[in-house]
Amino acid sequence: MTGVPGSRAGELKGWQMRRLESPWMNPKLFWGAGLLLAIVALGIIGRLFWNLDLAFTGAAPLKLPPVGFENLRGQEGAWVHPIGTDGSGRDMLALIVIGAPNSLFVGLLASLIGMSLGIFLGFSAGFIGGRTDDIIRVLSDVMITIPPLLILVVVQSAWGDVSLTMMALLIAGFVWQSPTRLIRAQVLSMKQSGYVQMARLSGASTMHIMFREMLPNLVPYLFGSFIANVTTSIVTAVGLEVLGLGPQRIPTLGRTIYEAINAGALIQNLWWWWGIPTLLLGLMFIGLLLINLGLDEVSNPRLRKLQ
Repeated sequence: MTGVPGSRAGELKGWQMRRLESPWMNPKLFWGAGLLLAIVALGIIGRLFWNLDLAFTGAAPLKLPPVGFENLRGQEGAWVHPIGTDGSGRDMLALIVIGAPNSLFVGLLASLIGMSLGIFLGFSAGFIGGRTDDIIRVLSDVMITIPPLLILVVVQSAWGDVSLTMMALLIAGFVWQSPTRLIRAQVLSMKQSGYVQMARLSGASTMHIMFREMLPNLVPYLFGSFIANVTTSIVTAVGLEVLGLGPQRIPTLGRTIYEAINAGALIQNLWWWWGIPTLLLGLMFIGLLLINLGLDEVSNPRLRKLQ
């Protein structure tokens, strides 16, 4: 009886050690997720504690610098506008609180739609094969050669003002090709596996085999592809917004940078007008990169052994 408590303590300690050694307990993954969650928290908490009406034109003094700095006219920053105001009299913090989650939302929605389409088409091409594979492969090969930014510039120029959701849908139409090709290659190598053959012999349907048997084995890889697509979608959205396209009346980080450049913020040394949104975009991309690196280590044991 005296050995039982010690045995249980040993089992508990071993379980804790195995939990800590889990590939998902990855520091890069945690740091990246932390950065993105901080941006999301900024949007949520900021809406609760900051006056978002300051994001309207003329709601604050013009070109006020952040606290601790002076502008070219000798004006000092004030705590009522801690990170300054822009040339239209809008509070920068209010713009960031609204704009940062909007930029992230466009990337996430476009990637989610594009990945969902890529998963369905990739599995269909790789597992069903035949004419289905030929059609999907040719379609993805053709679409991947088309420069998405150029097409989106033409479409949005003709469309005019669009919503965030509409812009995400347009971008999603150009981010499904790469996942489709890569998932197809993975499925082609997996469909001859023993567990897939056993599922076929047991009479399981094609959809059951693809999405209940094979899909769970690709989860780390799919997460990595999803994060890469989010990055591509955000870059595309910001590129459109900096060109003056995209939503015209909805604050985003790209739209704020466009307005700063268009108003001559670089010449007037209004660095906070374009610098703070650019810094937030940089942090967003760093977070996505860290998550991607962490997911690579989760799905690839060789990378974990090099740590």
